[in-house]
Amino acid sequence: MNPLAERMRPDSLDNYIGQQHLIGENAILRKMIESGHISSIILWGPPGVGKTTLAHIISKRLERPFYTLSAISSGVKDVREVIDRAAKARFFNPASPILFIDEIHRFSKAQQDSLLAAVEEGTVTLIGATTENPSFEVISPLLSRCQVYVLKSLEHEDLIRLARLAIEKDSELSKLNINIAEEAALVRYSGGDARKLLNILEMVCNAQLGADEIVIDDKHITEILQQSPAFYDKNGEMHYDIISAFIKSIRGSDPDAAVYWLARMIEGGEDPKFIARRILISAAEDIGLANPNALLMANQAFDAVNKIGWPEGRIVLSEAVIYLATSPKSNSAYNAINDALSFVKQTGNLPVPLHLRNAPTKLMEKLNYGRDYMYAHDYPGHFVQQQYLPDAIPTQMFWHPQENPAENNMAERMKALWRNIKVY
Repeated sequence: MNPLAERMRPDSLDNYIGQQHLIGENAILRKMIESGHISSIILWGPPGVGKTTLAHIISKRLERPFYTLSAISSGVKDVREVIDRAAKARFFNPASPILFIDEIHRFSKAQQDSLLAAVEEGTVTLIGATTENPSFEVISPLLSRCQVYVLKSLEHEDLIRLARLAIEKDSELSKLNINIAEEAALVRYSGGDARKLLNILEMVCNAQLGADEIVIDDKHITEILQQSPAFYDKNGEMHYDIISAFIKSIRGSDPDAAVYWLARMIEGGEDPKFIARRILISAAEDIGLANPNALLMANQAFDAVNKIGWPEGRIVLSEAVIYLATSPKSNSAYNAINDALSFVKQTGNLPVPLHLRNAPTKLMEKLNYGRDYMYAHDYPGHFVQQQYLPDAIPTQMFWHPQENPAENNMAERMKALWRNIKVY
């Protein structure tokens, strides 16, 4: 039997829940669909908000051939084969077939390049689905040929409406006596994701099969989810709880805990690039100047994961996580930029001292731009004391070195250079 989420997949706009800004009455996407004319589009939104369902509804409404590719399992060869089939299909139907690409952000540049001619010539109408910002993940030539529509997480009312609809209409749940006594946990753990909500609803109902009344409340939902360690919400509260525990374990120098939370994210299907990005941030924020090599390690891990993918990428991430967790810690760089930003907001645009300004024109030279600037490399040790901050704050300090061997050495050097001016 198909999962509840699949059984409840709507087949028309009238049964589609959410995204009223796109498919509600007189909304732009509904107008395009009802007119029978739709251009290539990219649907951008979090998981479980109806991107794939909407693509299927469009295809059915427009009565066009429908081809599907997954960016995870398809290569350039697969793309070209589908395009060839679509071109042949146009002999029997003048309207261009629809090519749906799920997770299009995972397509390489070469794979995206292979789509360009077919999209531009109208051989296919492309519908791409992505959870990532297409500005960063889709090549510009392809992006310029598509209209991007943003889908939103489902609201509380949408989720509860979907749950009640499943209880009433689903072939299996409609046979049961189900009572939604509390909504808070159901909505919270769903995280705006329709698929997640239906999965939770099905799990809780299955756990109480045989009871006279199946009760959906906060207690039952929390207990069921705690008993399912592989259950991982990539967009909801559990997602944020686990990434928080992961980062705090690295910060707290506990490599075992850090690797455990890494495993939880991997097992839950988290995007490896998301994990790698968080490792990069941690390297700069929590290890920082105490071990600058941590940032290099994290950056190399990010690149390596993109190159080799799964499952080998898990080894790279594990190595980086253990290295960061066992490194000395410092957040002095993090504190310095935060303090500087706060100071700038309070003091506004203080003028740049004249000797630090460029003088590209004769007028600027006459106004003393750049005059009296001392070129550091002309002096012993490549250093000379001069003012680099605005005149109003000549000795203001933002970086305060912390106690670790690396920053102790930095502080000693700064004390020697800036003696009698700055106190490190």
